[in-house]
Amino acid sequence: MSAPDREFDPDDNFENSREDEAHLPDDGDEASVEALVWQLLLAINPGDEEAALRQFDGYRDAVAAADADEDEDEDDSEPMARLRDVIDWRSGFHVAADDTATFIDAVNELAARWNLAIDWGVEDAGDDEFLADTDVPALMATAYDRLREYGYTLWTWDAGPDAHAGWITLSRDDDAVRVLAPALGIDVRLGSDAF
Repeated sequence: MSAPDREFDPDDNFENSREDEAHLPDDGDEASVEALVWQLLLAINPGDEEAALRQFDGYRDAVAAADADEDEDEDDSEPMARLRDVIDWRSGFHVAADDTATFIDAVNELAARWNLAIDWGVEDAGDDEFLADTDVPALMATAYDRLREYGYTLWTWDAGPDAHAGWITLSRDDDAVRVLAPALGIDVRLGSDAF
């Protein structure tokens, strides 16, 4: 496994992204897109470069498979479409719009990477009555607030009207995510403001 061949230091986490926008991809510049994907994977796997490398390899495999598939849907060519399965339940979540139980399970799983437990405001977050009386955006706002207390940010990206998706980063990387995601064509928001 290896990081993309690029002039970026993989540990800079886009600290200089606002001063130098020459790194943003031009149409068809696959190396630039890969460099941005690598930086995003580093951001959503804080402190775990090995996981980022495994996911980056998965992304490259998805790109290679798509390049071999002449019938590929245009929407499937976007970086997030290729990343979604690679990061799901590892460093990201993608759940049905009304699936509160799976959302809680996914975010709990992601937060556990840093030995964090989300306080959902009830004794049993799996209680059927609690799950029926809430929705994913409300739960996302709760998780966002709890994670901020520990220096993390819950993000959501536009997964369409039938799903909610996102990831968790260190709060200090908020500016980097605001540069990386749009550069990759990913519409993101803070988890406190779900799509």
